[in-house]
Amino acid sequence: MVDHLANTEINSQRIASVENCFGASGQPLAVPGRVLLGEGILTKECRKKPKARIFFLFNDILVYGSIVINKRKYNSQHIIPLEDVTLEMLPDTLQMKNRWMIKTSKKSFVVSAASLTERKEWISHLEECIRHLLRKMGRQPSTEHAAPWIPDKATDICMRCMQTKFSTLTRRHHCRKCGFVVCADCSRQRFMMPRLSPKPLRVCSLCYKQLMAEKKKEAEDGQSGQITGLGTGRPRLRSLL
Repeated sequence: MVDHLANTEINSQRIASVENCFGASGQPLAVPGRVLLGEGILTKECRKKPKARIFFLFNDILVYGSIVINKRKYNSQHIIPLEDVTLEMLPDTLQMKNRWMIKTSKKSFVVSAASLTERKEWISHLEECIRHLLRKMGRQPSTEHAAPWIPDKATDICMRCMQTKFSTLTRRHHCRKCGFVVCADCSRQRFMMPRLSPKPLRVCSLCYKQLMAEKKKEAEDGQSGQITGLGTGRPRLRSLL
């Protein structure tokens, strides 16, 4: 695909330029075999309002950040491994056109391009990089994705109780499991979701019940499996392969 560009001077210079733009706030991006394929500004749907973000597509990662001075300074660097990415086309809205969703196990979000042609180019290049990387790694596409957060302005009331009205004093919160905008009373619980964070995360009351039910079922299934294993009269072996 682009492996022949990996060790070229021009590729090294391009990657160094991106690193310089992020400065000390960014992580090093130059690693053996990595190739910078393209860059562009996309609009990312954020919690409060859509914001322009700079995106860099490499053959193994997608990097994006906030624009301080275009082509000169960026911050808030985010690095997404492409093997963890799947894409979903989205319909236009009154506010945003040429939209699609970037889904990963840790975070999912919506972006939009300035034109339909630009969206096609981004998606085409992304899909090609993902296919090439998965084939190279011998992996299947990711199936577990974090729920995208629904923007704050999408609702004026809690999406669970449908009663609490948000205001300056009544804050909006987001369930980390479903992404709904909820009030404090409907999101008092916390739950451990290791793929998202090492700490317990805020979840809404409905998701908490579902997660607890799943946890209970897993515990019961595990206990049942242990009892069944003991009944065979043979020790259960744990594979080390």
